[in-house]
Amino acid sequence: MVVEISVWGILGVMGIPTAVTSFLVWMVQRRMTRAEKRTEEREKAREQNEILIIQNTRAALTLSEATARAVQRIPDAHCNGDMHKALEYAEKVKREQKDFLMKQGIHALYE
Repeated sequence: MVVEISVWGILGVMGIPTAVTSFLVWMVQRRMTRAEKRTEEREKAREQNEILIIQNTRAALTLSEATARAVQRIPDAHCNGDMHKALEYAEKVKREQKDFLMKQGIHALYE
């Protein structure tokens, strides 16, 4: 029994697994690209959230300081040492946060 195999037959048989494999690789790449895009979007949202939290904290601290200084100027307020200690602590925390953010910014520039 003689079996004749043509070149086109061989190419056809070999092409089917290659096509299926290529299609599967393409689907995996597409899924990975989508996942990377979602991860990038989440990271950007997380960064924006961090910025807003820092801005909110600084705004609240600024308002607290202004309120404390205004109360200190009221003659009948009878501010005790706690108000002065709280203001000193608020200034210390504000300075530490500013220094930390500055160091992080400089570090990010040269990373």
